[in-house]
Amino acid sequence: MYLVGECSVDAKKLCEVSRECLLKGIEQVKPGNTIGDIGFYINRHATRNGFSEVEVYCGRGIGREMHEDPPVSRVGKKGKGIKLQKGMVFTIEPMINEGKPDIKHLSDDWTVVTLDRKLSSQWEHTIAVTENGYEILTLRDEERE
Repeated sequence: MYLVGECSVDAKKLCEVSRECLLKGIEQVKPGNTIGDIGFYINRHATRNGFSEVEVYCGRGIGREMHEDPPVSRVGKKGKGIKLQKGMVFTIEPMINEGKPDIKHLSDDWTVVTLDRKLSSQWEHTIAVTENGYEILTLRDEERE
């Protein structure tokens, strides 16, 4: 996610909160936690900041095919869903909306917009579950601390 040109204070806040949602989800990645833990913390952070979460899309497992299991929901229940195990690789993709969570596809069958035409922000990383936690496989140089 990149901000281009002059952006409103609200747009900047939305982008920052969606980035924080991604980080909250990543923090839950370790053996023994669940897919539900990831979605729970993403959704909780979004709603505590007055935003909604697009629920019809999700992160996915990474393997030999596109969009493999497990689905990684942005909304979840703590302790529910598949248990994370060392060696799993998947994406976490919070899509946070300024308004309601509803979306629609445009006629090109690719472009997605919010139904209420308010802003939306998405951040994504590919994560590998390690023995004691995680490794972010898609970290850009400017994101390294």
